Amino acid sequence: MLGLWMLIWGSLALRGRADTAFLHRAPDGAGHCTYSFTVASPVEAACPEAAGGVPELRAELAALAARLSRLESRERAMGGSGPGGAREPQQMVAAARLETAYGELLRAKARLEEEKGRLEREKEELGRRLESSTQEITRLRAARCPPGRDGPGRDTLRAPGKAPRWDPQPLTFQELQSERTEVPVSRLLEETALGRPGGADSGCGELVWVGEPVVFGRADSIAGKYGVWMKDPEPVPPFTRDTTWRVDAVGTEVRQLFQYEEAEQLARGYPAKVHILPRPLESTGAVVYRGGLFFQPRHSRSVARYDLRGETVTAEREIPGAGYHGQYPYAWGGYTDIDLAVDETGLWVIYSTESARGAIVLSKLDPETLEIRRTWETNIRKRGVANSFLICGTLYTVSSYSAPNATINFAYDTATGASRALSIPFENRFRYLSMLDYNPSERQLFAWDSFNMVTYPVRLS
Repeated sequence: MLGLWMLIWGSLALRGRADTAFLHRAPDGAGHCTYSFTVASPVEAACPEAAGGVPELRAELAALAARLSRLESRERAMGGSGPGGAREPQQMVAAARLETAYGELLRAKARLEEEKGRLEREKEELGRRLESSTQEITRLRAARCPPGRDGPGRDTLRAPGKAPRWDPQPLTFQELQSERTEVPVSRLLEETALGRPGGADSGCGELVWVGEPVVFGRADSIAGKYGVWMKDPEPVPPFTRDTTWRVDAVGTEVRQLFQYEEAEQLARGYPAKVHILPRPLESTGAVVYRGGLFFQPRHSRSVARYDLRGETVTAEREIPGAGYHGQYPYAWGGYTDIDLAVDETGLWVIYSTESARGAIVLSKLDPETLEIRRTWETNIRKRGVANSFLICGTLYTVSSYSAPNATINFAYDTATGASRALSIPFENRFRYLSMLDYNPSERQLFAWDSFNMVTYPVRLS
């Protein structure tokens, strides 16, 4: 195409220079239509044949055609790679990708520098702590009391106003000596926990963590779909803290209390003894405490104490206004209207009344006479929670009995009379939590989860 235009431009140029030009169209010998033009030379009057004539003109035209062909090739090459060619979009995309990658590298570099700065600050803080600890250790070593002149056999108790002698031993081994005064631990815990919640003397604190469940045994019949199992935190001879108790609570006449010498017997399913209760119990709210089984007799709002040594009911008392047999159970049902619990401070009963309109009511019980010492009314709906337990005088509730990832969702402090919301993870591994109690001597939760008897480790603040 370019060659045709160049020929036309050439003809026009020659036409401008010559006087006349003639264009002829005629078929050639092969039947093709051929165009030709004639221009008179402004200089030559005739074409000397000796100088070449027509052959020379043909040679010039051939050279001109070759040059035009080279120009067309160069134009095509430039058009394929020039700024407006087909490669321009690919180059733009590649440039955009490079720019994006460069930006990401800059951001990653900034994050690394920030992390480096944080680690350097932590390193400086650890260095300061290490230096402070080293100085404190040096100070304590320098402040050791000098050895006394009394022999090691002398009593370490002094008269009032005198400090006891302390013979420092090497850091690898130090032996402390003290005099012991025997006081019932339950009385100390009760006094300190009720008087000063969370005090150092009671070892109490707020619940901050519940671990994963550990399976100890499994019921082997349908009667064990839900039940209750426990250990006595303050046993009396001949029972020990290893003695384990179990009740399969499915049925209308639940009277069998299984006794195991240790948890391993429970896992094997061979009880050492079976107690037959004089009255059937209701629900899974029973506990064992100070040598007695505390339970709710069936179809009553009473609480009874069954003496495990004498195998008789030694006390029974009605809980005034308490709902029973399906009036105010936990969310899962099971006639769990009256639930007994034990913590560091003693024996409790968890229930609700018509005057409380379904809210949880707590009462502290005398473990010998079952007399109510004090009562608290909470603002936690009993039907709205799956179960509850007490630790150090604080009531804790579980959000769901079937959700695998439930929570400890509420706490009510009897020392302050205030409740608060919580969100402590709690796992229902077998999706049917029917019993949950706290054992203060082992600092564990005992639970019955769809045929399975499990424990949960806990951590207090």
